[in-house]
Amino acid sequence: MEWQDDGIVLSSTPHGEDATVVHLLTREHGHHAGLVRGGQSRRAQGTYQPGNLVQASWRARLADHLGQYSCEVVETPIARLMDRPDRLVALSAMAAVAQHALPEREAHPAAFEGTQALLAALEGEHWAEAYVHWEMFLLGELGFALDLSCCAGGGNDRLAYVSPRTGRAVSLSAGEPYRNKLLALPGFLVGYGGGGTGEVAQGLRLTGFFLGRHIFHPADRDLPAARHRLAERFERALGEGSGSKAGSDGETDSVDRPAGMD
Repeated sequence: MEWQDDGIVLSSTPHGEDATVVHLLTREHGHHAGLVRGGQSRRAQGTYQPGNLVQASWRARLADHLGQYSCEVVETPIARLMDRPDRLVALSAMAAVAQHALPEREAHPAAFEGTQALLAALEGEHWAEAYVHWEMFLLGELGFALDLSCCAGGGNDRLAYVSPRTGRAVSLSAGEPYRNKLLALPGFLVGYGGGGTGEVAQGLRLTGFFLGRHIFHPADRDLPAARHRLAERFERALGEGSGSKAGSDGETDSVDRPAGMD
């Protein structure tokens, strides 16, 4: 059995003396693993960096076998982010969340497109908000979309909270008496503008809560370590009173929802 597809590298793990097991998010075949012979060589390590876009060929004797990959690099986003440490952390978080959230061998072409859009957005000014939008998109792709269309309690003023029980938005007036039991809803997720360190930190708390509840905790897993590192960078920057700075990049965050995540 054999196929060719576009893929985004999620991880590469040593296997035996010289091989690696590579996980890709592919356009037509979803999250799919395969063995790479000689994958521990220096050249192969450059090919299978997380976030790389590759043209993949997969071959196996039977469909349910691990099979083998042979890949050619198309794009290397990580190379363009080497002087942007916060964005590299976001790329690592994206790869880890996608690998552990998306079921193996289940086609999710929209997830491929949305992840490709995020990789492009990581090079832009509004990368941090784009990452939060991507996690919101991923929740929806997996059947756990939050309902941010209107207030669950019937209020008609600004949406400001999300119920952790229902995943529905709550208005400022309706939610204020219960604010300690609700999750903050950053304005940039519902078209109010805003963004910046504080709102991104809120967004990561929001998506992290529901990713944990619906995807990771039922599988007896915690959120990936890379995802925790990303959230911690924003919490730390917020605690240091860094204004609109996302972290050591020192670039201003604002709203820009990348195409492919609607």
